[in-house]
Amino acid sequence: MADTTETEPMDMMPEPLRARERAERIHADIRSRICMLDYPPGMKLSETALAAELGISRTPIRRVLARLEDEGLVTSVHGVGTMVTNVDYSEMSQVYRLRKELVLLQTVLDPVQPDAAFLQRFQALYTRSEALKTAPSARDFSLLDQDTFLTLLDLTANAPLRTMAERLYFRTARIWLQQVTSSHIDLMQEIDIYARELQDLLGALELGDLDAVGHIRRGHISMSFARMRV
Repeated sequence: MADTTETEPMDMMPEPLRARERAERIHADIRSRICMLDYPPGMKLSETALAAELGISRTPIRRVLARLEDEGLVTSVHGVGTMVTNVDYSEMSQVYRLRKELVLLQTVLDPVQPDAAFLQRFQALYTRSEALKTAPSARDFSLLDQDTFLTLLDLTANAPLRTMAERLYFRTARIWLQQVTSSHIDLMQEIDIYARELQDLLGALELGDLDAVGHIRRGHISMSFARMRV
């Protein structure tokens, strides 16, 4: 199921494709900075500063920020500028409940069976989770969770479902990191739980049991949110 074709270098792409690829990379970069709390809630994002840092004009930055606003990660305040949004915990409860149901659909609608390359990718994720036990890092854990989510998203070829699931995931991604950094969650306990989950998922993937994959993920999302609420 993995794409075995080499990625076409950007300088060999037609200009519209280059612009689209560049916009996707910028969007993913800024979104990750928000989710990793590099850009904390309430921080003002400067179009001019971002454009200078990334070596592009303000126009693509403005489009990316508009997309992030549509995704609920930033808000445009008249006379002030673009600000990173605060987490609305009442809304997040609804988002988590929806994510629990969508994760089951990801293994039912237009499912893609894992091949050897996919299993190798997932094995690498499990190895990273085990390494965190000896070198715990909240940031590395959050990055691992993002990579795990994006990897498992490849188990469905349903484009609307992929878009919705990705959007909802990144709406909630920073909650966990905020809880850990404020000492409301035991990092070592979470790492141990997560490593066990990835081990269970790897076993289900090796058997090609996507139904089990969906239910394991649903249970993890449910219990993870329950622990955060406590």
